[in-house]
Amino acid sequence: MNLVPFWHRGLGLVMYLLPWSHALMFSRPFFGLGLVPPPLQVALILPALPVNWISGLLPLGLGSLLLFLVLFLAVVRNPRVPYFLRFNALQAILVDILLMVAGYGMAIFGCRPGSGGGFTCDTFSNTLFLGSLLLVLFAAVECFRGREPEVPSLSDAVRLQL
Repeated sequence: MNLVPFWHRGLGLVMYLLPWSHALMFSRPFFGLGLVPPPLQVALILPALPVNWISGLLPLGLGSLLLFLVLFLAVVRNPRVPYFLRFNALQAILVDILLMVAGYGMAIFGCRPGSGGGFTCDTFSNTLFLGSLLLVLFAAVECFRGREPEVPSLSDAVRLQL
C-alpha cells in the first residue's frame, strides 16, 4: 500500500480552497434561506478568506489569474512535486474553471451570482454552491485518507494531463 505523508495530505486538501473561494459567490441565495446558522456560515466562509485575499491583491482579477498560473506552473507542471499534490492541484483548477464558466453562463442569461435574481437564478446558484460544497467535503475526506478524490470524468481528464 502506498502511504502518502501527512503533510502531502494537508497540502492536497489546501488545493481545494481555490474552487471553494469561487464557489462562495453562489452562496448568498442559500444562506438567505435561513437554514444555516450564522456560526456555520462563518465556518464555511473562513477557510476561503486567505485565497480571496491573495486573489484581491491585484486589480481586475489579475490576482486570481496569478494564483492560477503559479499553481499550474509551479505545482502541476513540475515533475519534482509528488503526484498526489499535482493530481489534487489540477483537479482543483479544473473544478475552479467549471465554476467560472458556470458563473459566466449565468451572467449571459441575466443572473448575477449571488444577487438573488429570481427563482431560476437562485436555483442554479444553490445547485452550484451545494455541489461545490459536497465536492470539497468529498475531496477533504479523500485527501485526509491519503487517496485521490475520484470524481467521474474529471479525474480521468486530470490523469490524461499528468
